[in-house]
Amino acid sequence: MDDPIWNQTKWYPMDQNWIGEFPDIKDFFGRYKMTWTPEALYILVEIKDDILYDQYKDPLKLWWDDDCVEIFIDADNSGGEHQYNNNAFAYHVALDGNVVDLDSQKKPLLYNNHVKMKRTTKDDVSIWEFELTVYDDTYQEGKANDPVVLSKDQKLGFAIAYNDNDTSKERENFMGSVFVPGEDKNQGWINADIFGTIVLVE
Repeated sequence: MDDPIWNQTKWYPMDQNWIGEFPDIKDFFGRYKMTWTPEALYILVEIKDDILYDQYKDPLKLWWDDDCVEIFIDADNSGGEHQYNNNAFAYHVALDGNVVDLDSQKKPLLYNNHVKMKRTTKDDVSIWEFELTVYDDTYQEGKANDPVVLSKDQKLGFAIAYNDNDTSKERENFMGSVFVPGEDKNQGWINADIFGTIVLVE
């Protein structure tokens, strides 16, 4: 947050309602900005949420029903199905910093070495800082994998969202950064076609 690069980058909204009723501004407000180096993407997220809720201490149990930031990344911007493969990733980053996605065996797995997170909260505003190492579709769980080296003009599929749950058994809202057509807007964890495209510039 203190890095001067953030003074040179633009805020983008997280104002697309993917699940639930559109929340009142008193309950939720979200925005993000990004920068990069050859080694990683850096994402700064500001969330206004009056209740931070973490009902499941097991990070692999119903992780989507706790408050979390979800980062969607498609290294080659190819789109397509990625539910149980590494064509793209859907990283659920919990309040405690655990990072969950589904592996090729249809099981949840921690990807804490892919995304590092720092969160600071004052009153009802949380600042989340992320360092995301990008991997492409050659990634294999349990193997030695080389991350993608990022470069100028590179295009990546990207979206970001926030699961908001105040005190309910299931999440109450899911607010994303991109418009998703159709009735079922909870498609990001399945289909990378709904991601936006970012272009890396200097």
